[in-house]
Formats: sequence, C-alpha cells, structure tokens
Amino acid sequence: MARGWESKDVEAQVESAESAKAPSNREVRDTAEHIRLQTIKDLQLSRVHITTDLASATNPHHRKSLEAALTHLDKKIADLQ
Repeated sequence: MARGWESKDVEAQVESAESAKAPSNREVRDTAEHIRLQTIKDLQLSRVHITTDLASATNPHHRKSLEAALTHLDKKIADLQ
C-alpha cells in the first residue's frame, strides 16, 4: 500500500511541475498585450523622430519620403490599437 501512495505522490509532483512550466492563457495574453503596447510605443517614438526630421527637411524628395514613412507609421499604429 505504501508503494501505491508513493507512485501517486510522484505522479502528482510531475503534474505539478509540468503545470508550473506551461504558461497559463492569462500569462500568454499578458505577454502578448505587453508586446503590443511596447510595439505601439516604439512606433510612436519613431513617429516623433520622423516628425522632427520633417519639420527641418528642405529637400522635396526627402520630405516626400518622410511623409510616406509618417503615413505608414500612422497606419501601423492604428492597426495595433
């Protein structure tokens, strides 16, 4: 009888260890949300940088490129929100 209890205890320990290793759905969602928010922050920072460059750009081709980049960033930010 003691042998049966030991094997069940070991089985319970293995299950406990496996469940501790596997991330829960909430942890996965929290991680995904964190990544999404960080991506939005990065895009907004890039947007500020491009806006600053655009304010001082004088070459029409450079301005057009910066405006296209700004439009692209705005679309990506909108898609993530």
